[in-house]
Amino acid sequence: MKLAPLGDRVVLKHLAAEETTKSGIVLPGQNKEKPQQAEVVAVGPGGVVDGKEVKMEVKAGDQVIYSKYSGTEVKLDEDEYIIVRQSDILAIIQ
Repeated sequence: MKLAPLGDRVVLKHLAAEETTKSGIVLPGQNKEKPQQAEVVAVGPGGVVDGKEVKMEVKAGDQVIYSKYSGTEVKLDEDEYIIVRQSDILAIIQ
């Protein structure tokens, strides 16, 4: 099954969280926050959203940082995705 976002929405897949800090401390599972970094899986067509022209700035394969409490989490098959509006994406990691 495949997700095809509508309008200015983007489908993201979480990147694996670091298990240890830079200083070598191992983080237990329940104390880790969900990462705010993700990879773009699919991008909507953009177009006119809420009366404004929206040009999509991200593309599939980009690694991005998104707002902490944004989006809708979706589980499809065994994979977990998050669907966000393009405006919830803060930066592209280059």
